[in-house]
Formats: sequence, structure tokens, C-alpha cells
Amino acid sequence: MNALYVVAIGSVPERALQWAEEAAAEWLPLPLRRLQALAIPETAYDTKRRQYQSVEIMKMLAQSAPRDAIRVLGITEADLAIPALSFLFGQAQLNGPIALVSLCRLHQEFYGLPADLDLLRERTGKEVLHELGHTFGLTHCSERECAMSLATHIEGVDAKSDRYCARCGLQLVERFASL
Repeated sequence: MNALYVVAIGSVPERALQWAEEAAAEWLPLPLRRLQALAIPETAYDTKRRQYQSVEIMKMLAQSAPRDAIRVLGITEADLAIPALSFLFGQAQLNGPIALVSLCRLHQEFYGLPADLDLLRERTGKEVLHELGHTFGLTHCSERECAMSLATHIEGVDAKSDRYCARCGLQLVERFASL
């Protein structure tokens, strides 16, 4: 049977992987499996920006995907970017099998604030739903509270909920019916 695989990219706390799995399990009717952690590819590091290029990590995820993987979700602490954007909370292949979420800028500490595990858990769940939604063909939603709304800063992540709106939820159900 096809499964959703969750994998740490680099050093990721066990609790963060559990949060990702819990968020996915609530919305996606797929068996969940965990892969052994993968190292961040050296080729992903951009020395000028001091960030990691997400596309390089996504390529590695695609190459290491098990045969029965319907989706692979990578979780990392690395600060991600692409050439056109200064940072990413995550990235996914639209209608494709690979999704990646960075915890780096979801931490309160990144903004010089005290750690808040409850807030980190909430933010992680939102971004997991967002990126996995893209893999099932969902695009950015105009409803600010939908997990699929675009967040270009942390306040945008905090403003959305950890659920899909009715329209996005229905689209997701339709996608699963066709699998």
C-alpha cells in the first residue's frame, strides 16, 4: 500500500517529527512511515547567503524515496531559500511526491524571543499541511485562515489556522477519491 514517509533532514528533534506526523495523520488518509534521517547534501549550502537551497534537498528526497511512497515529507532545521526568495518556510512539488518544511524560522528564538514549544508545534502543523496540500494539487488560498493561504512572514503563518477551508478540504477529498 502507498504510504506517506516522514524523514528528518539533518538533526531534527523527535518531537518535531511527531508533530509533523500528527498533523498529516489528521487530514490525510495514508499510512505513515518514518525513514532514517538523511544528511543535508553539501551541494545545498549557499555560502554567500548562508542558507540551504531547497531544490537540492528536494532532489535528494526524490532520489531516496521508497517505491511505495506516495509522498515524502522532509523536515529540517536548515534555513531554506531559492534564488528568487530570501527564505522559505517550506517548498513542495505541485501535484508531485516531495514536500519539505523548515523549522528554522518557525522558532521564536529566530526572532530574538523566548522559546515557545506550543507555538512551534502549531506553526509546524500549519506548514506541514500547507506543503502537503501543494503535493495534492492545492494552490494558495485567498482565505487568510486556511492552511493553504500564502505566508511570506511569520505573522502570516500565525494568522492562519491548522485546517483547510471548506473549499480546499473538498478539493483534497476529491484528490484522494481519485488515487
